Amino acid sequence: MSDKHIISARPGFIRARNHGEKAISKGVIIQAVRHDNSHWRYGLTATKKIGNAVIRNRVRRRLRAIAKQVLAPLAMSGVDYVLIGRATTATSQWAELVNEVEKSLRYLHRKLGDAEKQG
Repeated sequence: MSDKHIISARPGFIRARNHGEKAISKGVIIQAVRHDNSHWRYGLTATKKIGNAVIRNRVRRRLRAIAKQVLAPLAMSGVDYVLIGRATTATSQWAELVNEVEKSLRYLHRKLGDAEKQG
């Protein structure tokens, strides 16, 4: 995964929130929205609501690892993904977190596929 896979600007996050599909699980929230480019991108966020800086940094590290291990092989080209950390992201079992993300991605890909057929 290179830098071209990262959503670096706020408008990418806002677009995913306002126009994308969302999958909520115990450990992570994933938003996905189609875009014009041929490659996929991802962004990470962990708000102050989930804890102090130490916890937020741990959540971001875990989300980066999830993006590399789970999202990279499953990502659809032309889709932006935003992974939002939750309070339980820092403490969840790794296997459980991986399973939740895989399940959420399957759900989002179905939803995005249906949206593509309709529009």
